[in-house]
Amino acid sequence: MKSILNREPWQLALLSGTLIGLSYHPKLYLGFLAWIAFIPLIHIIYHSTPRSAAKYAYYASVAANFIAFHWIGLNNGATLVPVLLSLTGAVLYLGIFWYLLVFIISSSRKTISPLLLFPFGWIALEWVRSLGPLGFPWANLALSQTNYLPIIQMADVFGTYGIAFWIIMINIGLYLVITSNRPKRYIVFTTAIFVFAAGYGYLRINIVDSSAVIKRVKIAVTQPNIDPNSKWDRENRKSVFHLMDSLHVVANAMEPDLVLWPETALPAYLRLSRTTRNKVMTRVKESGIPLLSGTVDKEWISEDESHYYNGTILLNPDESYQMYNKVYLVPFAEYIPLSWKYPILKELNFGQGNFTPGSDYTLFKLDSMLFSNIICYESSIPNVVRKFVQLGATFITIEANDGYLGNSAGPYQHFALAKLRAIENRVPIIRSANTGISGLFDATGRVLKKIPIGHQAVFLAQVDCHNQKSWYTKHGDIFAILCTIMTMIIIGVSAWRKFYDTVLS
Repeated sequence: MKSILNREPWQLALLSGTLIGLSYHPKLYLGFLAWIAFIPLIHIIYHSTPRSAAKYAYYASVAANFIAFHWIGLNNGATLVPVLLSLTGAVLYLGIFWYLLVFIISSSRKTISPLLLFPFGWIALEWVRSLGPLGFPWANLALSQTNYLPIIQMADVFGTYGIAFWIIMINIGLYLVITSNRPKRYIVFTTAIFVFAAGYGYLRINIVDSSAVIKRVKIAVTQPNIDPNSKWDRENRKSVFHLMDSLHVVANAMEPDLVLWPETALPAYLRLSRTTRNKVMTRVKESGIPLLSGTVDKEWISEDESHYYNGTILLNPDESYQMYNKVYLVPFAEYIPLSWKYPILKELNFGQGNFTPGSDYTLFKLDSMLFSNIICYESSIPNVVRKFVQLGATFITIEANDGYLGNSAGPYQHFALAKLRAIENRVPIIRSANTGISGLFDATGRVLKKIPIGHQAVFLAQVDCHNQKSWYTKHGDIFAILCTIMTMIIIGVSAWRKFYDTVLS
């Protein structure tokens, strides 16, 4: 490894980016690459000028994010040009954060060790990158570790940021092992970090597994495997209704407490279309089993203006219903950021939907149990799930549609994100996806049931609910905020030392 570090900086940057990118593919089981992926980048910081180091960090970021998120460019639900622009824009945008962080670290290295600033700075980067309308916490390093269940248990305290901090510390320890003349103490240091995370993970899994179950809920999860590109075609609507009705019958025969359909399960506005809703409601009333289905919705604001929502409807046997509208929309796919503040932006056409975000964090009631539903991309936003659990949800359902992404890494990453949300909040999560992957996670993030991509199936999920709230649920991103504050303090100390050395001394 030491000889590899003697290569040209651009080669080290591409090596670092490639290793990081590959670690993000859950189905490749290469998450361990993240443990060494930053070593070449750390070496660049030590042996390049600030501008050069930042430039090479940008190269590494482009490589990493292109490999990790290339599936953005495989979206068959939009035309080629907007899809390629989305991929290019995302990769170039994410690189800005790497550039700025490495420039700051490298500029400060004469007064503050990069190895001190790097772990805190990386968490600050991830946290800031998750904020605002362009926030993208999907890209957080924790996603690379979802195949290692014990390691990611720390998310119930630190959120995903604790996992990222651990990864950076492992990289720092191994870098010191490789480059130090006295590597033994750094071997001990790195081993201790690894053992701490694994030990905590095994301990927490055992504690959660042995905690009291307050209620077991049975949910029939449906994966219809319908091509989303043709679902709304007039000639296909009748066959889609027939298929969903037949799967509804299968689900009801399992005698669940709830039937779960995926995002926009039917090509109809279920709340507004009384005819369609009555057809579906007939099955609900016959069985006495509520149905939770994804649906689009529309609200008239005036004669000339209406709002469209990506929503969920709970149909009850007494013919009542309850709605939830997606709170966190996908930028440039479901809306144009800032378009409600600057309406002229709605005139832009990238093939996106012009949805309006919901404003209410809805709790559904199933007998005596409260639960909430999140829709597709919302499962990548930790604070959305956390908010629902804070309000009282004892389990979370996810309705998703990854059919536009085929069998790429995208649906596998999306499925893995649910595992992180389950661990953060110590709640079971049940996922229904149109074409896959549907599944059941327990409160440790363990996958108990799973339907592969491209399969049509209905399965019965036995959901064990616990009456507990994690430290993360109660306190949120405190760790990330503290790391951000620590980053600013370290930068401030470095700037003062530089000022003192150059002006006052």
